[in-house]
Amino acid sequence: MSSCAVRSIVCLSWAREWAGSTLVYQIAEIIDEPRRLTQAVLQIVDMLGLYQAELARMLLLKCGDIGRLAAAQQCLEPATPAWEQAQLLVRCYRALYVVQKGDGVAMRHWLRIPDEALGGVPHLLIVDDGRLADVVACLEAQAIHTR
Repeated sequence: MSSCAVRSIVCLSWAREWAGSTLVYQIAEIIDEPRRLTQAVLQIVDMLGLYQAELARMLLLKCGDIGRLAAAQQCLEPATPAWEQAQLLVRCYRALYVVQKGDGVAMRHWLRIPDEALGGVPHLLIVDDGRLADVVACLEAQAIHTR
């Protein structure tokens, strides 16, 4: 992982919206800069009520690596498995945002209930089974029909 100095949360690529009583953000653009992708992934985990240990499993990293990312001591490196998984996580969040119309509560709920099309609970499929790509494909297909 590369070193970067990130001391404050900068949401330049996020549009602020209120969804019921839960504040969520819409990712407005593709993120291809290490510092911004690192921030986006950490913010997504927070907004979806996930744990940093789960993020470590999703990104194929160790918990200590996530701690360094969260402490702004390191950033995700391009062209690594963690970078590719982080890009998938951003796509997952973007599609989930569209499908659930920016409702943060509904977004969290969808992740935690069984989905017939996926054959399981999305949260568990992503974290335990490494099926983030399958969840992204399902959500992006639903997002096309939602727009």
